[in-house]
Parts: sequence; C-alpha cells; structure tokens
Amino acid sequence: MTIRRISTGSPWEAKMGYSRAVVAGGMVFISATAATDASGAVVGIGDFERQTAVILEKLGAVLAEAGSGIDRVVQSRVYLTDVDQWEAVGRAHGVVFGTNGPALSLVHVKPFLDPDMLVEVELVAVV
Repeated sequence: MTIRRISTGSPWEAKMGYSRAVVAGGMVFISATAATDASGAVVGIGDFERQTAVILEKLGAVLAEAGSGIDRVVQSRVYLTDVDQWEAVGRAHGVVFGTNGPALSLVHVKPFLDPDMLVEVELVAVV
C-alpha cells in the first residue's frame, strides 16, 4: 500500500514530528488542526465559531491536495475547550458540511498548548 504524507509547513508539524495529513488505502487522515496562520499565530482569538470556520477552510485545502474534498469527509472530530460553545462550533461546522454531514464527535478538552487555541478539528475522508 502506498502512503503519502502531506505537510502544510506549519511550525507545529516540525516541532511535534507529524504530518498534517496521510493518504493511505483510499482514505485521507487529517491531524487535529488549530486556527493558525502560516506563521503559527492563532486566528480568531476568543471566537469559537471563527476558529472553527478558519480550521475547516484550511482543511478544505488539505483535502484538495490529497485528491478529496469536503463532500467526501466521513468523520469529523471537534475538540473544544469550552463545551458550552458547542452551538457556535456547530454553526460553523454546519455551514461547511450542510447536508453532506459526516459522522461527528464533539470532545471537551483541557486547554491546548497555546491557550488562545479554542478548537481543533481532525477529519477522515475518502479519496
């Protein structure tokens, strides 16, 4: 089986030793991703909905590079630091996925490595 690794050049990828996405067996596995810009700075500080939207936009580009797309996502895991913000996160998620909704898990977590990161999303998709 061929395995292809995709990097976005994020400083976190080098620091933590991981790939943003791995394509294998006709599937795309995307690592948990935060709302950061190319330099690693957090985008949408204090705004769960904005951070979720930014993340899903970034992941759309990763999916495209992998030969897939948002409409081919079969599983979404959303990690959030404040479970009371599930509706804000859900709104952004719903805008992106609409009627193509994947299986979804919302997981309440402690703060991330950077406390300004409020949400992380990981996806699994079919190529």
